Amino acid sequence: MLTFEDDTISPAIPAIAAVPVPPDATATTRVQAVHKRIINGQTDVNQLVPFKYHWAWDKYLAGCANHWMPQEISMARDIAQWKDRTAMSDDERLIVKRNLGFFTTADSLAANNIVLGTYRHITAPECRQYLLRQAFEEAIHTHAYQYIVESLGLDEAEIFNAYHEIPSIRAKDDFLIPFIATLTRAEFRTGTPAADQALLRALIVFACIMEGLFFYVGFVQILALGRQNKMPGAAEQYQYILRDESLHCNFGMDLINTIKLENPALWTEAFRAEVAELMAQAVALEYRYAEDTLPRGVLGLNAPMFKEYLRHIANRRLQQIGVAPLYPGAVNPFPWMSEMVDLKKEKNFFETRVTEYQTGGALRWE
Repeated sequence: MLTFEDDTISPAIPAIAAVPVPPDATATTRVQAVHKRIINGQTDVNQLVPFKYHWAWDKYLAGCANHWMPQEISMARDIAQWKDRTAMSDDERLIVKRNLGFFTTADSLAANNIVLGTYRHITAPECRQYLLRQAFEEAIHTHAYQYIVESLGLDEAEIFNAYHEIPSIRAKDDFLIPFIATLTRAEFRTGTPAADQALLRALIVFACIMEGLFFYVGFVQILALGRQNKMPGAAEQYQYILRDESLHCNFGMDLINTIKLENPALWTEAFRAEVAELMAQAVALEYRYAEDTLPRGVLGLNAPMFKEYLRHIANRRLQQIGVAPLYPGAVNPFPWMSEMVDLKKEKNFFETRVTEYQTGGALRWE
């Protein structure tokens, strides 16, 4: 199960340069942890230490320890299965192509949101450090989808233009793009209640909805293929992506909850109601996508199962940021997904690389 820690935030500043220190700071103007803020900070954003938000630095280290690259994973069995028309049904092939069609664009949108928007408005250097790592991971994910597309010999124009051509994919992107546009406008500045709420709203959309909800139909579908020894290379890459995205989601919720602590006036009843309505819209969009990718039952899955699953996830995301659940009693119809989240397991050394691969330190899940 995913967990989250308390977060901190403060409004954004227009530049990366140092800004005046608080009036009570020492004459030497050295940065003090107590003066740091997630948004609207008044300390030098170039000075990483002293740490105030240790949870952000810990997540940065965990992300580094979890490093992986797509080419490390063999696609040989996937290629053989894809070429064998009897190895996979047309519905299973549709799942693969629809998922690649959505994810190829989604991680690019996430990277744009970080690099062109969120990073500018966060004034805690520890959090910026993690955002840089997260942006790199989004690039790795896009690389992974390209690697799968190229390995299988899929029509690149069909896959990479799906967000223009497939209505259920386009609808999800159209939902997200206005929130990216808000943060990436050159004139956007935090520091007022309206602007700070706009930033908080965008963070909620990307942490709780995009990374916390919109990816999960695809994760279940591709990992279900892997559970039946179909598309094992793609499924393994999706496991790594799921691990990364879970950490992204939890970091985002830490930001959200810390912003609430540092700026309680933003967390109004009306704002919470707006968040709940956005989540309800997102559940409807993702269920529409589930119906599109599963016109018939396959792999022991069918579209109605995802209605319950999405409601279950939506409740958890809302509760993690302190909003009442929308769908009381919703349960998880895919309990095996918790096993997929736990990558600390042994694998046949001669079959594939160890899933617990890391470049240093202990594998970390938040």
